Amino acid sequence: MPDLEHWAFPISLQPKAEELSFDLASALDAVVMLRSEIPEEAFTASILGTERVGSGINIDSSGIVLTIGYLITEAEAIWLTTNDGKVVPAHALAHDFQTGFGLVQPLGRLSAPALQRSTAAGLERGDDVLVIGHGGREHALKAKVLGRREFAGYWEYVLDEAIFTFPAHPEWGGSALIDMSGRLAGVGSLLVQDEIENEAVKGNMMVPIDLLDPILEDLVQRGRRTGLPRPWLGLYAAEADGHIMVTGLARGGPADRAGVKLGDVVKGVATRKVIDLADFYRKVWRLGPAGTSIPLTLVREGVSVEVRVESIDRSSIMHRPSLQ
Repeated sequence: MPDLEHWAFPISLQPKAEELSFDLASALDAVVMLRSEIPEEAFTASILGTERVGSGINIDSSGIVLTIGYLITEAEAIWLTTNDGKVVPAHALAHDFQTGFGLVQPLGRLSAPALQRSTAAGLERGDDVLVIGHGGREHALKAKVLGRREFAGYWEYVLDEAIFTFPAHPEWGGSALIDMSGRLAGVGSLLVQDEIENEAVKGNMMVPIDLLDPILEDLVQRGRRTGLPRPWLGLYAAEADGHIMVTGLARGGPADRAGVKLGDVVKGVATRKVIDLADFYRKVWRLGPAGTSIPLTLVREGVSVEVRVESIDRSSIMHRPSLQ
């Protein structure tokens, strides 16, 4: 990843205020740098690291900052830095595992304007958008929507319709997807490989902002969405040669304890055949909330194996720093 302080997009890729119908400076200043520290003993430390850097977006006059959740999961310290150089400590309010959104509360006055939210529903392939990371216009990118489609992640994550943009922003985590009205349409999540006219290109996957409003109040007030959490298996999987293969296991997690092995092929959930990765997760989630016993049919070295995974709430194994 480029140096945070000394890189810039080429001028031709940076947005120009005179070409836009909204206040570009205000949109740029609504995006702050987010740095977090995670204890070494935290569950995600070995996967995501103990020091994480990305962006956050001020979405409320009270200073609530929206980001992508993996930046703040298990964080014991968070700092927000505005474009004018002000640094404010912050506290993680919530990480919603279903959407991937994270919310942060500044512990001081955040001198950043609030960015109004739009909807991603109107964005179509070929539409012009901006992808903005912290750092002003030099870190803002003129981009286009490549498409909207389902996304399934190996960490037991599915979006019914994610947004994909091109070219790729190199500091995608927590970046702001801005439509041409100057409003927030999505939040940067991943660097992905996509395709343009049969040519492989790198782009970004964005979480649509539409997923936030139905859960925002609960996340702010309760730290989580209403309802029972989904069952979590602690099983990392990927599609390979038309099969769903187990590529990783959370040590001591439900699938590990149930005897699932690396290289196992998942053939069914509760006797129902799985079609792809997203279908596998959805079939697990339909069986009930966290705590539900999940029967899996696996193939191991050519032999069919039946196991029962006693699922748990993923958040129950996460480190929870207290607000001092």
